[in-house]
Amino acid sequence: MSRYRRWNELLELLAAEGQLQVEDAAQALGVSAATIRRDFEDLASQQMLTRIRGGAVAQGVTYDLPLRYKTERRPSEKQRIAAVAAGLVRPGQVAGLNGGTTTTEVARALATRPDLNSGPPPVLTIVTNALNIATELAVRQHIKIVTTGGVARPQSYELTGPLATGVLEQVTLDVAILGVDAIDAVAGATAHHEGEASINRLMARQASRVVIVADSSKVGRRAFARICTAREIDVLVTDKGIGTDDAAQLEEAGVDIITA
Repeated sequence: MSRYRRWNELLELLAAEGQLQVEDAAQALGVSAATIRRDFEDLASQQMLTRIRGGAVAQGVTYDLPLRYKTERRPSEKQRIAAVAAGLVRPGQVAGLNGGTTTTEVARALATRPDLNSGPPPVLTIVTNALNIATELAVRQHIKIVTTGGVARPQSYELTGPLATGVLEQVTLDVAILGVDAIDAVAGATAHHEGEASINRLMARQASRVVIVADSSKVGRRAFARICTAREIDVLVTDKGIGTDDAAQLEEAGVDIITA
């Protein structure tokens, strides 16, 4: 298990339990107590947790893990989901992408699609409020990048606030591809942070088609702030782990489900 994956598991355990003892964490992750102690010290130095005698306690940030700690969560599923979602975008379209690990994979899939590398640039226009996605795609001559303004959130690299809103209100999108923290038929697509949800909601509103990309661990769950209702979602791209009942409820709400 890599260090970042181990850290991610520790932070998730802390988010669920509130407090962890070294020996319990070592047993849960199948590593030595010495390794856990080093991990706790490293995470404490980054203010991701608070060290106590014999263990650690959670800080609020563990409920909304920074993007760099999420990259190893279900990576194969996210890459498959991204490939399918990228295939829904046609040359010449304007696509919106918010921040997140899955949408970052969508951006990479779009950047390497052979049919988008031919013809005079730009073959595709991407509108994004994610700094990391803009940076990755800026070197792709066949893709026109439009970024919003705003205040950057270190957890997701997303720009939020009135400056981001001001740009999105002036554009129209053929498709918005949105990563979410949770999705179910009643609450719709939701996010942990209300500022991100607000910008993502506007991106969805400006789009002719809304595509949600989310691995099955996020389906049937709810987060704090609504992005859009289930009836405002055209397509959900997820993996084959989605529950039968969750799929049926979303389809009843009008969502087309594609499993990757």
